[in-house]
Amino acid sequence: MIELPVISEENTQRTRKPNWLRVKLPVGKEYARVRKLVDQYKLHTICESGNCPNMGECWGAGTATFMILGNVCTRSCTFCAVATGRPPEYDTDEPRRVAEAIKLMEVKHAVITSVNRDELKDRGAEIWYQTVRMVKELSPTTTIETLIPDVKGNWDALYRMIDAGQEVVSHNMETVERLYRRVRPQAKYQRSLDQIKLTKEAGKRTKSGVMLGLGETDDEVYKVMDDLVAHGLDILTLGQYLQPTKMHIEVAEFIHPDKFDHLREEGLARGLKYVESGPLVRSSYHAERHVHV
Repeated sequence: MIELPVISEENTQRTRKPNWLRVKLPVGKEYARVRKLVDQYKLHTICESGNCPNMGECWGAGTATFMILGNVCTRSCTFCAVATGRPPEYDTDEPRRVAEAIKLMEVKHAVITSVNRDELKDRGAEIWYQTVRMVKELSPTTTIETLIPDVKGNWDALYRMIDAGQEVVSHNMETVERLYRRVRPQAKYQRSLDQIKLTKEAGKRTKSGVMLGLGETDDEVYKVMDDLVAHGLDILTLGQYLQPTKMHIEVAEFIHPDKFDHLREEGLARGLKYVESGPLVRSSYHAERHVHV
């Protein structure tokens, strides 16, 4: 069992957000249009389920990250705002609805992610495959990034997920090795590295993300970078962890923007092709930049 930190008045004061983490509320005609389409097609977005701080900016630009296979996850990661539990039966019509929405939005670059579906033999791979294929069929000029979950070593499922024609395949490490049992109790550090390596060997452009501010050291961040480079990673995103609710793991530190700039340079110097690094950076932030690096 993971023991979560106690929330106290002292902790609340210590973890008060600095001014560089202020975000604008989602407003505007384009945001309203995307909101209407998401509701009309009964879609899930990680923008909402994950409490993303960039939702206003991205939706205002007419883009969104779609979450398939429902909005209930079989994992209980202590950082994540997505609901945990027994997922309902998945919707076989979801690939069509996602593809039609992307076409109506005239999305140039689509990001698709999903909850973990560990109870499914194929981890949801067939829905993944059909979703990407249908998007490509209805919107042939749209480029796609798929942010896929840990398949628990089911490499047949992995190959099916990444064989549909997407340009970028992302799988997030989330944190440093020492913090895995606390932050990602049902995941394994080396297994995620192996998944990225196999994805690269399959000919895909690879991407991953790491949250900072969970108590990691600089040397531990450098080690993640080195391990990812050694396993074939192309693109890395680094962002500040923000506690979704008092039931989630507490923020240990707010990282200054200058530190994120330094880490971007460190990542590039260590062999990564592209590093998106900043307090409000999330996996899908500026994802359109990552297609051709």
